[in-house]
Amino acid sequence: MTQQVPESRGLMVRKCSSVSCSSPPSAARRLYRNLSGKFRTNPGSDDTMATGRSDREDIRKATALQGNGVLFEAVEQQDLELVQTLLKEFSAEELDLNTPNSEGLLPLDIAILTNNVPMAKTLLQSGAKESPHFVSPESRAVHLAALVQEAELRVSELVAQVTGAGPAEREESDRERQLKAWEWRLRLYKRMQTGYTHASPPDPPSRVCVCVTSSSSLRVQFQEPLCLNSAVVTKYRVVWSGSPSFSPPLGELVVEDTTLLQCDITGLTAGVPYCVQVCAYNMKGWSAPQASVPVCASPSSWRDVDRRAPRLHSLQEALDQILEQIKEAHQQCTCHDQCKAPPNVRKHSVSKSLRHLFQPTSKFIKNLKRGVYVACVFYRDDNVLVTAEEQLPIVEVDDSYGSLTHDFLWFTKVSYLWEEISWLQQCVGPAQLSCSCTLQTRLKMLQALAHLQATLGTQDLGQVYFEPVRDKHGNALLVLLKEVEGYALEGLRWTPLSKLQIQRKSISSPDEPTALDTLLITLHEKLAYHRRSRKLLAPGLYLGYVKLCSSVEQIRVLVPHKIPNVFCHVKIRDNSHVSREEWQWLQSVCSLEDTVEVCADEQSAPHPLLLELRNAAKELLGRINIPNNQAQDFRVYVHEVIELGESVSFLLLLPPCEEVCTPPGQNNPYSPRSGFFTLPLQIFELVHFEAYCPSFISQYCRASAVLGLESLMSQQALREAFSESELLTAKQKHHKIQELLQQMEEVWREARWMVEVLQCARYKQQPAGVSLGSIIDFTKESVPEKTPSTSSQPDYLPSPVPSPASTPHTSRKHPALSDDENLLEVFLTTDSDYGSSRAQSPRELDLLPPVSPSHTHSYTHSPSYTHTSTRADPSQPDVLQTGG
Repeated sequence: MTQQVPESRGLMVRKCSSVSCSSPPSAARRLYRNLSGKFRTNPGSDDTMATGRSDREDIRKATALQGNGVLFEAVEQQDLELVQTLLKEFSAEELDLNTPNSEGLLPLDIAILTNNVPMAKTLLQSGAKESPHFVSPESRAVHLAALVQEAELRVSELVAQVTGAGPAEREESDRERQLKAWEWRLRLYKRMQTGYTHASPPDPPSRVCVCVTSSSSLRVQFQEPLCLNSAVVTKYRVVWSGSPSFSPPLGELVVEDTTLLQCDITGLTAGVPYCVQVCAYNMKGWSAPQASVPVCASPSSWRDVDRRAPRLHSLQEALDQILEQIKEAHQQCTCHDQCKAPPNVRKHSVSKSLRHLFQPTSKFIKNLKRGVYVACVFYRDDNVLVTAEEQLPIVEVDDSYGSLTHDFLWFTKVSYLWEEISWLQQCVGPAQLSCSCTLQTRLKMLQALAHLQATLGTQDLGQVYFEPVRDKHGNALLVLLKEVEGYALEGLRWTPLSKLQIQRKSISSPDEPTALDTLLITLHEKLAYHRRSRKLLAPGLYLGYVKLCSSVEQIRVLVPHKIPNVFCHVKIRDNSHVSREEWQWLQSVCSLEDTVEVCADEQSAPHPLLLELRNAAKELLGRINIPNNQAQDFRVYVHEVIELGESVSFLLLLPPCEEVCTPPGQNNPYSPRSGFFTLPLQIFELVHFEAYCPSFISQYCRASAVLGLESLMSQQALREAFSESELLTAKQKHHKIQELLQQMEEVWREARWMVEVLQCARYKQQPAGVSLGSIIDFTKESVPEKTPSTSSQPDYLPSPVPSPASTPHTSRKHPALSDDENLLEVFLTTDSDYGSSRAQSPRELDLLPPVSPSHTHSYTHSPSYTHTSTRADPSQPDVLQTGG
C-alpha cells in the first residue's frame, strides 16, 4: 500500500480540484460565507423558517461536495478561526473530516506536517485521524518527496507556458493564475517536507500513574511529553505485563483521544501484580516507554481484607419477598378488589375532582385555625401552582394532635405509595371507630391525601419536606414538594412565587405569623432544598465529616446546603475505589512514623492516598473551623468504606468520642450563611437512600408503611376480640405481621450504615479509627483558616425566624409502639413533638464545635481491625446519649 502512493501521484495531482489547486488564499473563507449566509433567515415568518430549513438541507448536501475542500483550504492557510467555525457548524461526516484529498492527505496530516499545534489539537478533538496510507515514517517521507517533485514539475511547465505567451495573453491569463496557485502549493509542500525532516519522535509521556479501580481493572493516567520535538502527539500506547521486563506483554491499548489522557485496563486477575508502561506517537514514530508510578499494581478491593459483602447485597430481594407476602395476605381482602384502579386513572381522577368541586367539604383551606394540615407545592422555576383564589392547595388532616414524631415519619414513607393511597385507606377503613389515636391520625392522613389526589387530578403529590412547619397557634403544616413541567393541573394556574409572597404579606401579622405565613416566607429555601436533595455527587472518593447534635426531641445530622443528602465533605480523588493495599495500610497506621515512611516511598501503593487524604483532611477541617490543637484528636473511620452506588464512596472523619454528638443547651456559633444546616437523622437516611439507592428505599418505605398500619390494626383487633375464635384469628394475624416486621427491621438494620458508624464513633473501649495526628504532622502543617466563600452559601437570603411554636397538649394517650417504631426510639424521643419547641427554619444549625479543652491523650489501637456489628455488642453506647 505504501509503494502504491507515489506511483499514482501523476493521476492524483491532475485530478486536483479547483478549490485545492487554483483558488486564491481567500477562496475558503469566501466559499464558507456563501454557504453559511443561506442559513440566515427571518425568524418572524413561518414561510421563511420553512425556507430556511429547506436551504439548510440543501446546504448540507452542498457541504458534502464542497465543505471538504473548504476545510482543506482553511487548514492549509492556517486559518484556525475558520476551521473552528466549520467544525462547529457542520458534523465530521458532513465535512468528510477523515476523507483524503486528491493528494492523499487528510486535514490532520497537513496540520501535523506544518507543526501547527493549535490546529492539530482542534482537529484531534473533533475526531480527525492521520492518513492510514502512512504505515511507517519512511512512507510519509516518500509521499512528501513525490508531492514536491510533482509541484516543481508543474511550476516549470507553467513558467515556460507563461514566458512563451504574448503580452496580451499574459495579463490575467488562466495559466498565470494556475502558476501562482502551484507556486503557493510548492511552498506549502516544501514547508511540510521541512517540518517532517526537522521533527523527531516525542519524549516519553510524563507523570504516568496507575491506580486500582476494581478487583479486575486498573486505570492508567498520563500527561503529554515534556518535549514534543517539533511534532504533535496523535496517540498513545499503553502496554501491561506480569513482568517488569515486559516479556511477554499481556496486552496493549491505543489511546487515540488525546483530550482524555487515561484508559482503563479491564478483565484482569485479582491479586496479580501488573506492570504498565506508556509510549507517545507522532509522525516520526513511537517514543521510548515510560514506566508507571508505582511500577506495579494489583487489582483488589478493600473488601478483601475483612471479606465483607456489599451492604445492600440481597437486601432488595429480601424486601421483595416481604412485599410478596404482604400482597398474598391481602389477596382475599375485600378492600383489595375495591381499590383496583381502572385503566384510565386520569379520567377517574378528573371525574372525582369534578364531583368534589360541588361538595362543601372539598374546598381548600384558606386560613389555618388549629390542627394538622397538608399543603401541596407544585413548582416550576420560580412559579407555583395556586387555586383560583390565589392560594396553595391545603387540606385539613385533624383539628388537634399530640406527638407527630412517628406519624410524620410514617407520612414521609407513604409518599412512596401514591398509587396505593386508596387501597391503604380502604384497608384501614374498619378502624374508623377504633379508639386508637394513632390509627385515627393515620386514617385521616390517608383521607387528606386521597382528597388531594382526587381534587388535583393527579396521583403523584411529590416528596415530603423534612419537617413540619409549625406556629405558636398550634398549627402543623405538612409540606409536599414537586417539580413539574410546564403543564398545569385541574383547577390550578401558575403564578410567580414573589407575587404570592407579597399578597400573603399584606394580610399576615408580622408579630404572630401562622404556619402558612412561615411556609410562604421560607418557600424559596424549601424549593432549593428539594432540588438539591436529589443532586448526586460526581464520581470519586470523598472525605465526609460526621457530626450530630441533639435537642430535647431528636438527633440531627450536619449536612451542606448544596447537597443535603450526604455529610459535609471534600473530594479526595476521582477514583472512588479503595484497594486492598491502601486499606491495609490505613488500618495499620499507629503513629506518624508509619506515614513518614510511606510518604517517602513513591513506589508504595498507599503513597498517593496518603497525600490526597492529607490535603482533603486539611481542607475539610478548614471548612468546619477546627483549629490545629483540636484537629489532631480527630479520627479517620477504618471499619468500612461507605459506598454510595458504584462510583461514589466515602471515608469518614470522626470527632473525638465526647464530641460526636453535641448536647442540647449550648450556643450555636454557625450563622445561617455558614453553608451548613441540620437534618433529623431518620429523614436524612431516607433522603440519602432516595438519592443513591432509590429502588431499595422505595421498597423499604412501601413495606414499612403498610406493615406499620397492619401492626396497629392487629393490636387493635387483639384488644377487641371477644370470642375464642376471634382471639385465635387475631393472634395468628398479629404473629404473622410481627414476623414480617422483624424481617423488615433486620433488612433495614443491615442497610443503615449510619447507625453503625455512630455507635463505633462514640464507643471508647474499641477505637473506631486512626488518629488524624498519625497522618498529618500538625507541628509542621496547619489547617487553613476558613475564608468567606460563596460556593458553600445558599443561593437565597435567610428568612426571618418565626416565633417559637408552643407544643399543643391534648388528652390523647398513645398506644404501644410497633416494633418498627421501637427501633426508631434509639434516635427520637417517643413522647415528644417533631421539633415543636424549635422555630421552624432549615437554616438553624444545632452543630456546636468542641468546647472542651484540647485532648492531649492519643488513641492507640491494634494494627488490624475486625468488623463488629452494633447490635451484637450491647455494651456500646446509645447514640442518643450526649455526655462524655
